[in-house]
Parts: sequence; structure tokens; C-alpha cells
Amino acid sequence: MGRSQQTESSVKTIIISRQSDGQRLDNFLIKELKGVPRSRIYRLIRRGEVRLNKKRCKPDLKLSIGDRVRIPPVRVSSNIAKAGIISPGFAKILSDSILFETEELLVLNKPAGFAVQGGTGIRVNIIDAMREMKSEWRELELAHRLDRDTSGCLLFAKKIHILRELQLQFKLKTVKKVYFAIVHGGWPDNLTSVKAPLLKNRLSSGERIVKVAKDGKPSETKFKVIERFKSATMIEARPITGRTHQIRVHCQYAGHPILGDLKYSVDDTNNDLASVKNLCLHAAEIEFIDSSSKKPVKVTAPFDKNLHQIIKNLNHLIQ
Repeated sequence: MGRSQQTESSVKTIIISRQSDGQRLDNFLIKELKGVPRSRIYRLIRRGEVRLNKKRCKPDLKLSIGDRVRIPPVRVSSNIAKAGIISPGFAKILSDSILFETEELLVLNKPAGFAVQGGTGIRVNIIDAMREMKSEWRELELAHRLDRDTSGCLLFAKKIHILRELQLQFKLKTVKKVYFAIVHGGWPDNLTSVKAPLLKNRLSSGERIVKVAKDGKPSETKFKVIERFKSATMIEARPITGRTHQIRVHCQYAGHPILGDLKYSVDDTNNDLASVKNLCLHAAEIEFIDSSSKKPVKVTAPFDKNLHQIIKNLNHLIQ
């Protein structure tokens, strides 16, 4: 067996053009450093070897025209497998999950349990898989994100200028999102809004954790009861702000954590709910303005089989 050949790039500085304006740093580097594992790219950023305008930077930083990105020498194997990261089975799952598609964007009914993008310890992620599936999807960008265990509407832009338009809509709060969640206990009918500032922290393990704190960012979620079960309630949640883990933490703060939320729930000895191990949070609807027609587009996502089964079991408990 022959040795794999290694090539090492030299230090290079790239000046960001209009084509990459608004793109996340990590996604930009993934395209520039083809063949370099995502984990290595994130490590380069964490160590400060990648510099933006001569300063340390974070993976989710948005690039602007004229920014200078310094990329260090990176050793790359010339024999990196070409087979790809996506299995035929996963490709079919994603293909069958497309809810809406135009020449400019698409909406996926994201399966629960899959990360939307790469990171430490993540072998397969949705954005890389989608880019690999079709040539016309190679420039796909995430317009927003969903937690790994959350299912439902996930919006992608096919072109960078569409991404910027969608990001502006999110910034102006003209994008409307509706979630369904199943929470512990009986959610009060009069609890229609939770306003609690949220502070994001990162543990030494690298895990993100969010808590309510006075010095956190202002956050608000609107709630409405949809259906009641014996020991749980299905609620509608409309996030007014878009903080990390917002709905999950606001439900916990209200005293009714989401079923299956291992991060923000409490130990529950209730036998009726002990079997629920999956996060019961679903992005049921997203509405945005189409850039071509300038008209609102509303896309809805049906529950997956697992959530349907949980609801069926909860209804059975009432009998």
C-alpha cells in the first residue's frame, strides 16, 4: 500500500469580496480549505491561528466586504476519501424531507437527532450532507439554526445575496416562527408570555448552557395551550427574540420543562413520562418574504413518527 501524500499550504491572506459578504467565518474556511476536516478548522480558529483583521475570531462571526482573513499553513492529505460523508439512506431521508424549494432557497423538515452543522464530535451534519447531495446545492447556506434534537422547518439560502436578504428579515423580526412543544405538567392558560433575560455560557467541556440572568440579553416568548394530557401539555411557542435555547429555557423558567430535554429538565419520577427520551420540540411553521414576488411565504412541517407516537401514548394515558 502506497503512502498518502501530504501537501502543505502556505500562509495566505484573503480579502473578502461581495460574494462572501455576510457569510460565517467557519463556512468560508470550509470552502477555502477543501479536504481539511471540520474539526481541524474549528481547532485552528480556537487556537487563534486564523485571524480576522489581525485579531482572534469566533467561528460564527459574519464576514464583511474588505475584511482580511489570515489562513495559516495547513497540511492536507491528497488521498482524502472521495466517497463523501452521506449514506444513500440519509440522502433519501433528507430528500424526502424537502417541504418547499425555489431557485433561491429551500425549507427542510429537519429530522430530530442530527446537527445542522459540524463541530467537535459531530461526524455527520445536515448542511454538509445537503451540499454533497446535488450540484445545485453546493453553495447552500443556513439562514438560521435549530438545536440538534429539534425537528421541523429549517431554512436554507442557495445564493449569498439571498442569505443576506433573509438575515436582514431575521434582524428586522419579519420572519415568523411557530413551534410546538410538549411540556411537563399543566401549563396555565393565563401564562401567555415569558420575558426573561438569557445569558449564554460555555462549560469547560465545550458544552453550551443558557440560563436566566439579570445581565443576560432581553428575551421574550409568546405561549398558547394547544392540548392537555394527563401529565403534560402541548403548547404553541412563538419566539419574539431568537436567543440560543430560548424556548427550552423559558419553559424551564416557567416551571414546565419540555419532555425529553436532558439539558434543561429536572429529574422526573413520573412513570407516565419516564419513557420519553427525545426532545419534544418541533419547528412547526416559518413565514418569510419571498425576494422575487415580495409576498409572504408560509411553510408548515408535519410531526415526525416519533412525535406522533409520543402524542398517541399521551392520549392513551387519559383513558
